Amino acid sequence: MGITKTKKATVLAVGLGLLTLSACGSTDSGSGSGGDSKTVTLVSHGSFAYSKDVLKAFEKESGYKVKVLKSGDAGQAVNQAILTKDNPQGDVFFGVDNTLLSRALDNGLFQPYEAKGLDKVGAAYQLDKDEHRVTPIDSGDICVNYDKAYFSEKKIEPPRSFDDLIKPEYKDLLVTENASTSSPGLGFVLGTAAKYGDDGWASYWEKLKANGVKVVDGWEQAYYQEFSGSTDGKKAGGDRPLVVSYASSPPAEVVYADPRPKTAPTGVATGTCFRQIEFAGLLSNAKNAEGGKALVDFLISKKFQEDMPLNMFVYPVVEGASVPVEFTEYGPAAKDPETMAPKKIAENRDQWVKSWTSLVLK
Repeated sequence: MGITKTKKATVLAVGLGLLTLSACGSTDSGSGSGGDSKTVTLVSHGSFAYSKDVLKAFEKESGYKVKVLKSGDAGQAVNQAILTKDNPQGDVFFGVDNTLLSRALDNGLFQPYEAKGLDKVGAAYQLDKDEHRVTPIDSGDICVNYDKAYFSEKKIEPPRSFDDLIKPEYKDLLVTENASTSSPGLGFVLGTAAKYGDDGWASYWEKLKANGVKVVDGWEQAYYQEFSGSTDGKKAGGDRPLVVSYASSPPAEVVYADPRPKTAPTGVATGTCFRQIEFAGLLSNAKNAEGGKALVDFLISKKFQEDMPLNMFVYPVVEGASVPVEFTEYGPAAKDPETMAPKKIAENRDQWVKSWTSLVLK
C-alpha cells in the first residue's frame, strides 16, 4: 500500500513550500511571542516539518516553548512576512530561499545575528556572510527525474544533462512546471539561465519547446498525474517518463513505499540540477529576540540538522551532520549543480519569467 498523496506531497516537496497549510501550533497554545518571553514563535511556509521529540528536547534545554505558524508556499510566506514586518507574527522566519532572498533583505525583513555554530556551516551556503541577516539551514537540488523502467524497456539511455533534453530521442518525454506558479518550475528556468547565460537560455527553451516539453501548473500535477515513474503517476496513466522534481524524490519513493522496493524506481539526471538553499532569520521587530536567537542556533544544531532529511527531504548544511543511508544510496546531492547569486536572481527573475511565459506558453 502506497502512502497518501498528501503525505507524499509533504515529503517529496523537499521543504520548498509547495503546500498550503493552515497556521498551527507545535507545543504552545498561546497567542504568539508578544508579551510572553518564554514563548518563541517560528513563522514558515507550509512544508516546515520536524520530529516532536527533537523540538521538545530544545524546549527542555532552552526553557522556551516553541510555537510554529505555517501558511502558504515560500513566496506567499515571504510576502506576508514583509507586509507585517513592523508588527511581525513571530520572532524567527524560516523558509526564504536563494530565489527570494534579495527581496527579503532589500525590504529589511531581518536583523543581524551571527548564530552559534555558524562556523560549522559550509561557506558555499553563507550568501549573507558579511551581515549575518540570515542563517543557512538546508539545501536541495531541483533536477529532472526519470522513470527507470521506461528507459530500460525502450533500451534508451536516460538523459544526463540539459543538452541531452533537446535531443530527438527525448522528444515529447519531459513535463515541467510553470515558472510563474511553481517553485521547481522557476528553479529549472534559473538552472538553464545559469547554464546557458543571459544570451543563451531563451534559445535553449525554444529548442526544448520544439522537442515537445509539456508545461503544467504545479509540481503535484506534474509528478502525480503526468510522470510515469511515480506510483500515483502510473495509476493516473501518466505518460511522461521525465519530470522536473528533486534529487531527493527517489529516496522518498523508497522510504514511503510499503513494501519498500530494493531499488528506487526513479533516477536523477544530475547534469540538470539547480541548487536551492533555505535560510532562517531573526525578524527585525521580533518581540522575543533572545528566544529567537536561541531558536536560530537550534536550527543549525547537529540534532536538528540530522533530523531534517527524513522530515523535509532536504540536505543539512552543517559539516559533519549525517544523512540517512537512503539519501546516499538513492538520492545523493548533485556534485556540480548550477547556482546563481541572489543579486542576479533579483535583477533578472521577473523579466526572465515574463520572457519564458511569452516564449513557452504562447
